[in-house]
Amino acid sequence: MRSKIVVFFVFFQFFLSCSTYEKYQNNQDFYNDPDLFHDAMQKLTDIIVYDIFSPPVASRIYAYPTIAAYEVLINSHLNYQSFSGQLNGLDLVPKPDPNKEYSFPVASIYAFMTVGKDLIFSENKISMFQEELLKDFKEQGIPNDILNRSINYGKIVASHFKEWYDKDNYKQTRSFPKYTIQRGDDFSWKPTPPDYMEGIEPHWSKIRTLVIDSSNQFVTKPPPEFSLDKNSEFYKDLLEVYEIGNNLSEEQKEIASFWDCNPYVSHHKGHAMFATKKITPGGHWIGITKIASREAGLNLMETIHAYALVSISLFDSFIICWDEKWRSILVRPETVINQHIDSDWIPFLQTPPFPEYTSGHSVISRSAAKILTYILGDNFKFLDTSEEKYGLPARNYNSFLHASEEAAISRIYGGIHYMPAITYGVEQGDRVSKYIINNLTTRQNLISKNN
Repeated sequence: MRSKIVVFFVFFQFFLSCSTYEKYQNNQDFYNDPDLFHDAMQKLTDIIVYDIFSPPVASRIYAYPTIAAYEVLINSHLNYQSFSGQLNGLDLVPKPDPNKEYSFPVASIYAFMTVGKDLIFSENKISMFQEELLKDFKEQGIPNDILNRSINYGKIVASHFKEWYDKDNYKQTRSFPKYTIQRGDDFSWKPTPPDYMEGIEPHWSKIRTLVIDSSNQFVTKPPPEFSLDKNSEFYKDLLEVYEIGNNLSEEQKEIASFWDCNPYVSHHKGHAMFATKKITPGGHWIGITKIASREAGLNLMETIHAYALVSISLFDSFIICWDEKWRSILVRPETVINQHIDSDWIPFLQTPPFPEYTSGHSVISRSAAKILTYILGDNFKFLDTSEEKYGLPARNYNSFLHASEEAAISRIYGGIHYMPAITYGVEQGDRVSKYIINNLTTRQNLISKNN
């Protein structure tokens, strides 16, 4: 009798295992749904906003997890090429056991969240999201052995990436000296109202780049020489900011607000102070990548590929831009206008706490737009809803370059940049993106490398 029970139990377990595996096989659309990754990326963005990371640091938080996710998923998409040997310092990524079955979508998203958790402060928020994901995976019938094996592989890749990014000089720069304010001159950057915050990331140029050779690879021409001579180029640029700021149309105000992307804007009412937290400029372009990927109907691999290239471009573009910012250390319009033209003048947007030249929005927006154009083509129309979560209405664009041009010009509407920072910032972003497109191979026959 006992032997019959054992046989029945073994048979029942075998039957249950087969039915579970069959359910898993029938639910592959769930595991390969790009929305799983979009949701994970949105969770990372929400935490970046919550933890108030600066724009350059946020670009680092986007890049490494996304590249890790890409490296895992290409194991089931052999027409895609690894970033190993292409990104600076990235050695060969560990491969899975070819004789065992994995769910690479599960491993990919787990690697993404594991790396992301290591780079932010609010680790518990990602841990909770991971637990919810595991519950969803199990409910869709994934067998325990495949689930555990996939998670372990995601952890192995995440560990490999941790060894890589631990050597990018980020930790070392945390202890580098802060910028010392230059007294007695008018042309060097000074902290601005209302909080007079210290300069953000004065040593960001020392962070290891991903694709470009160095932080000073695309040095642009220097800004116009500081001068209060009313016939000088600098003074004319200064007066342009002042006059535009005094005569903003409603459309210009909407554009400036839409592209503000200041992660920390303080508000003062009497003795009370509160802050508004928003996405960074890079976060806005990550949002556009999500919108465009969905609009184009990209599958999971194509989606992660798009995020990876955009995040790489953001990372290198911020390094290029910050290299120039802390080389020229140019004073912001608000400071000079208050001292020499109008002491009561306030820019439409709150001036961010770092030097003026070049415009970060101009550099990174152009770079990201060129990458998305490379992937999805010219004249890709889309409705940008990235800022709706922060109380701003969506805006329509005829192309990624159209959006990037508006992002760039928004900074003079906001009163925080002179026009040369915008013009030459766009030029820098263009050069960074072209270099990435021409020196990074992910898959052949994407679009001709002539953009």
